[in-house]
Amino acid sequence: MSESDVSYSVFAKVAHIALNCPPVNALRLETIRAIIAALRRAAADDDAGAVVLASAVPRRFCAGLDLTLLLGKSGGQVRELLQALYLDLHDAQCKLGKPSIAAVGGAARGGGMTLAISCDVILAGQRATFGYPEINIGVLPAIHFAHLPHIVGRHRAFELLFSGRTFGAQEAFDLGLVSKIVPDAQLDAEADMLAAEFAAKSRTVMRASRAAFMRQNDYRSSIADAVEDFCDTVTTDAAQEGIRAFVEKRPPNW
Repeated sequence: MSESDVSYSVFAKVAHIALNCPPVNALRLETIRAIIAALRRAAADDDAGAVVLASAVPRRFCAGLDLTLLLGKSGGQVRELLQALYLDLHDAQCKLGKPSIAAVGGAARGGGMTLAISCDVILAGQRATFGYPEINIGVLPAIHFAHLPHIVGRHRAFELLFSGRTFGAQEAFDLGLVSKIVPDAQLDAEADMLAAEFAAKSRTVMRASRAAFMRQNDYRSSIADAVEDFCDTVTTDAAQEGIRAFVEKRPPNW
């Protein structure tokens, strides 16, 4: 990974964290750690009053984990990856001390949904698409079991997570999963405008208010369980066959 894979910049009191790992922003451990480092940098940056997480890759937000990393790995090796994506990312967001906005201008899947949902607000471009395809390749959308039912309701969450289907921005908005839909060409400007509105508030009051909000919506213990659930499943023969079939672009032989 080069430094440009995850960039950090500040303009007009807004920190911008951008993924740039063509073609689909697939997540490797180094990429996840770079995102977390950027969030920690934003937390300590007095010039930044809000954060926007976005993609520099056209029509892609984040495809999720690079699945080749899960082939032939032990539970311990996978746990290191999930520790970063689930727990360390959650902790970095909780300690950020300032609002974060995910600007989803393309496809968000699996771990890409984890990145988006870790933020306080999700803005979606009109052509953004979402999905939890893990079940289709034989692994668990484990972290999403923890939070999605609280956002969209138990029955709708079950249907999305266990079908693995893709859905668009309008359905995501109707479900309450995204905060607002904006024209694709205006997504960056809209995210910056909202971030600037947040950044104009009292830093002291914003930090205290956000901490109180986080305490009321904490699900960290559930995330820890999700790490173990994922690791227990991904090492099974069924999961390894599903991942291998996806990588080889063929139907799984279950």
